[in-house]
Amino acid sequence: MTKSGARFFKTAGGEKRACMVLRHNGYRWLLLGLIVLTTMFNVTMPTMAVSVLSKEISLDLGLNVVQVGIVWGIGALPGIIFSLVGGAIGDRLGPKRVLVASSLLAGLLGAARGLADSFLSISVLLVLQGGLLPVIVMNSFKTASQWFPPRQLGLANGLIGSGMALGFFLGSLLSANVLSPLLGGWRMVLIAYGLVGATLAVPWAFTRAAPNLAQTTDASLSVWQAMRHVAGVRDIRLLGLALFGIFGAVQGLLGYLPLYLRNLGWPPASADGTMAAFNLASLLFVMPIALYSDRLGSRKHLLLAAAVITALGIGLLSIAGGGWIWAAVLLAGFVRDGFMATFITMVIETDDIGALYAGSAVGYVNAFSGLGNVVAPPLGNSLSALGAGAPFAFWSALVVAGTLCLALTRRKKVEAVAPTPAD
Repeated sequence: MTKSGARFFKTAGGEKRACMVLRHNGYRWLLLGLIVLTTMFNVTMPTMAVSVLSKEISLDLGLNVVQVGIVWGIGALPGIIFSLVGGAIGDRLGPKRVLVASSLLAGLLGAARGLADSFLSISVLLVLQGGLLPVIVMNSFKTASQWFPPRQLGLANGLIGSGMALGFFLGSLLSANVLSPLLGGWRMVLIAYGLVGATLAVPWAFTRAAPNLAQTTDASLSVWQAMRHVAGVRDIRLLGLALFGIFGAVQGLLGYLPLYLRNLGWPPASADGTMAAFNLASLLFVMPIALYSDRLGSRKHLLLAAAVITALGIGLLSIAGGGWIWAAVLLAGFVRDGFMATFITMVIETDDIGALYAGSAVGYVNAFSGLGNVVAPPLGNSLSALGAGAPFAFWSALVVAGTLCLALTRRKKVEAVAPTPAD
């Protein structure tokens, strides 16, 4: 071949590669938008609706305060198992197929919650639906790890966290005070959320395969092999225990706070407004926290600071009154989703994990979170017999325990990654 011919093919190949890069660059952001919508309408908005609608649900179904705590936390019970299995399946087959099936089923089961007529029936439906929610979340983060290079992964996870925070905020702001009167009660609100979530399975069915699918999935990797590998990583075990304490406590707070404030005599709009403030503060700070974790050079130090702030905010609620309640809620809430986005990035960046084991690792730590979400709400609520503020003191201590586990992990320096042509 002549030199001029070689130059032609080299140039043509470069142009073709450049076109592929540009196509992937634009498509990955569209895919990220679909991830955000999926987590909002299938996970965060319908989940937060149960909290702010708890008074309506308890009056309609005749639930006591402990049963309300069970209803709020029981959905996390199956997530303990489904997190492990769902993440490993995503690592083996790719997250696209998992997201199609889980979005459809979670939406339909979420809508079915509106048909419940007793404590038993709503608990069963919450268990069935709850097993699918962590599967959606972990495979969403797995998808991001496939499409985004290391230098953009913190940003991508931060945007996913922002979408989840927006869902929490809108769910707490709109579900009880706007959608319930508009649609005719809590039942129709849950049905509406479920139907919207189920339709998102359709665009997922038509998404492209990841450009580096062969490097981020392994069809020969069994669920047991993936979980054994992940469980053998010391820092992943510690991160799971940390999430058990910290997010178990936050889950208890979110379920108990509206009922607690109503029992103090707060108007429903004001009680639900604290939840909206909690989630709005989280929404506003999720991106600064996620981006600062890249610039700081240590995600661990930032997470430790965020966990201490959460413990202080929840602890203050046990003794606060009047305007101090708002301050405590904002203190506990503004780091929530920024913490989670940074935490997931830290999990994926842990030695011996990476994009290949991202789903299994996120699923593993999420199983610990699910266990905390099951145990912490009813246990904390039961302490209300000792005093209305006692649950907050318990949950604050739980955050402290999780913080100690986080402190025992090895510090991993976050290094800047130079962009490559494939990025």
